[in-house]
Amino acid sequence: MRDQGIRADDESMIEVTHLTKQYGDVTAVDDLSFSVEPGIVTGFLGPNGAGKSTTMRMILGLDTPTAGTATVNGQSLRQHGAPLTEIGSLLEAKAVHPKRTARNHLAALATTTGIPMSRVDEVLDIVGLTDVARKPAGGFSLGMGQRLGIASALLGDPAVVMLDEPVNGLDPEGVLWIRHLLRDLAAEGRTVLVSSHLMSEMEMTADHFIVIGRGRLIADVTAPELALMGGPKSILVRSADNQRLRDLLLRDGVSVTSDGADALSVTGLEAAEIGRIANDRSVPLSELTTRTSSLERTFMELTADAVDYDAHGIRREAA
Repeated sequence: MRDQGIRADDESMIEVTHLTKQYGDVTAVDDLSFSVEPGIVTGFLGPNGAGKSTTMRMILGLDTPTAGTATVNGQSLRQHGAPLTEIGSLLEAKAVHPKRTARNHLAALATTTGIPMSRVDEVLDIVGLTDVARKPAGGFSLGMGQRLGIASALLGDPAVVMLDEPVNGLDPEGVLWIRHLLRDLAAEGRTVLVSSHLMSEMEMTADHFIVIGRGRLIADVTAPELALMGGPKSILVRSADNQRLRDLLLRDGVSVTSDGADALSVTGLEAAEIGRIANDRSVPLSELTTRTSSLERTFMELTADAVDYDAHGIRREAA
């Protein structure tokens, strides 16, 4: 993609400082502060109505904050002369005239911002739309529309990329493609902020997470730190003599519970210690697996008090 000129420095980032947005009596974003660093993929998480889209719109200068600031590469985006070369964004993939071809849509954006036409063909190739570049965008599937939106975001070869639900409508191959694309963009030194409700994909893609609820910051942590916030890890153990193994493992600070018909779930002991105890007492093990809390479970626990509409029982059962 970009061969030169990426600013992987302290200014090549998104900086949100005491950001607040009120609509009458409703506070959509409440004194929110965080920074998005270059060189990593940052996941932007929150339940519906948390203020993610409003925050993104303020970062892009589409909405005016009630208080606080949001800067891109050290300045408000409205102060940049060529915004598309500073930050590429995807908020609404279908924001394109349905009768305009994919290539003409990108060409219009390039013409109005001084981007060379060669870049249009380059991003069409990046997102896999070269073969349909001259077809009207109105006939595109949801996934193809997403690819065109991502092409628009990459058109200015920006140092900062911000995408809202980029995998929406993509097939499994497309989901894998966007995962690699995001990681490649970060590896080039770009600042990458991604909002998504697909927790399993975010777990495999993001290096850092910003979690908000009711417009307020809940967590600003690395992926390993977020995993630890989901509660203690557990060890799944299978043995032909589960009852004897349970008796051997139980002690102060250790919990041993049944996990299905033929397994135990152990907290308070490391896998190596369980293996040593079983070996010393000649208890054969058929499985010894360390399990950490999933991103989905951790997310639901963190945002439990920030959900406006809760389906009874779903939160406790999600894994």
